[in-house]
Amino acid sequence: MSMTHVFPTYDRFDFEPISGNGVIVTDDQGQDYLDFTSGIGVCNFGYQNAKIQNAVNVQLTKMWHISNLYQNHLQEAVAELLVGDEDKLVFFANSGTEANEAALKLARKATGKTKVLSFNHSFHGRTYGSMSMTGNDHIKEGFAPLVPDISFVDYNDEASLDAITDDLAAVILEVIQGEGGVIVGDQDWLHAVQDKCKATNTLLIVDEVQTGIGRTGYKFAYQGVGLDPDIVTSAKALANGLPVGAMIGKANLGPAFGPGTHGSTFAGNPLTMSAAQAVLTQLTPAFLEDVRDKSVAVWEKLDHFEDLKVVKSISGRGLMIGIHLTDELPVNDVIKALHQKGLLTLSAVGNTLRLLPPLVMSKTDLLSGLQTIYQTLDEQ
Repeated sequence: MSMTHVFPTYDRFDFEPISGNGVIVTDDQGQDYLDFTSGIGVCNFGYQNAKIQNAVNVQLTKMWHISNLYQNHLQEAVAELLVGDEDKLVFFANSGTEANEAALKLARKATGKTKVLSFNHSFHGRTYGSMSMTGNDHIKEGFAPLVPDISFVDYNDEASLDAITDDLAAVILEVIQGEGGVIVGDQDWLHAVQDKCKATNTLLIVDEVQTGIGRTGYKFAYQGVGLDPDIVTSAKALANGLPVGAMIGKANLGPAFGPGTHGSTFAGNPLTMSAAQAVLTQLTPAFLEDVRDKSVAVWEKLDHFEDLKVVKSISGRGLMIGIHLTDELPVNDVIKALHQKGLLTLSAVGNTLRLLPPLVMSKTDLLSGLQTIYQTLDEQ
């Protein structure tokens, strides 16, 4: 079909997914695909997850929307599941970019400072504040002037630590840069960033929009590397497809976000909260351990990919994977070839084939999909 009444902001493939069941997506021609995208890291629990669907169906018969002028027990329940026994507070938004906008506002309000440090190749969203914190010039072309007092340095670079000074309100980073090419932060460097933030009274914001909700085998990726951020942002997989975001901050930041300082009409509505509650109640320690166990087999298989002449390197953690291809093989050509073999995959910066399979995918299906990718790359 031709989409003539919609702004051409997306370069779309020529088929339409119309249904999904488990980890299989079916298009408008009846073709089935094993899904290694999760809707760009959103449907971590796959499609038609019974507990999520039941929770949403029950809420549909009650109320979809009430506004934030009233008490909301579902928001409280989801917030409690997000923070556990930690002394933290949650602000609900509608998306990852909104969560990062809230984080920027909170950091400036709480510290009384305006400057923010971000990193090259980062991605934090497309609204003005979050776009201004994104280290990808292509995304920002044509939209100047951007939000002021935001600067960029290189990720995983010891020299970048010198840019963390006491005039900063915050440093924002991803533990794994997803859109930027699935670039994994070095654990020692991440801790050095955190230490420098503490020494300069700078807030540390960790963007977990893509890495959170189990993607790396932990509720949040920062937990897997032992960080203690002041602010965390989450979205994507939090409601398994319904639009929701969350900004989580240490409780001592609460006074900076009092009544009237921030808000959102639709955020935290009962429908999305019912889905988020069903997601988080399934994100148990046993579930996360299973993700880590499956990841071991996945990475053992990925070790063989570096023998392929078209593969430069492999990066990632858990079920967040980047296969970096040589320049002679455009990643979109690979994605289209995999479509013909019934497999959905993604791209990222740096000619990277990006894989974000649902966390509920079986080890057998994970290895089968990887074998299809291996064979396809070996044919090139």
